[in-house]
Amino acid sequence: MTLPSPDTPLYNHPLPEIENWLKSQGCQQDLEELNHWYLERSDWTADLWLDIDQLVVRYCGRQPDAQTIQRSFKYSLSRQDIEAAVFSGP
Repeated sequence: MTLPSPDTPLYNHPLPEIENWLKSQGCQQDLEELNHWYLERSDWTADLWLDIDQLVVRYCGRQPDAQTIQRSFKYSLSRQDIEAAVFSGP
């Protein structure tokens, strides 16, 4: 399968392609909770959940005083917009 164009809303992507997209971004799937994904970057980590109508992201900084930030992105947003928002970090 090939991903739809980047400006296509995420709800128009087949689930296997969303999973492949997350993997290509460096995410790892939780093998016990399949809608839960992990992402590690040099300055922060994130937990991602594929919820019913949105992608929920919880960011944690690697510094001792870092705050946890949670954001939600509706599947009606394009993959391009979600990618830019989620993978740029908190």
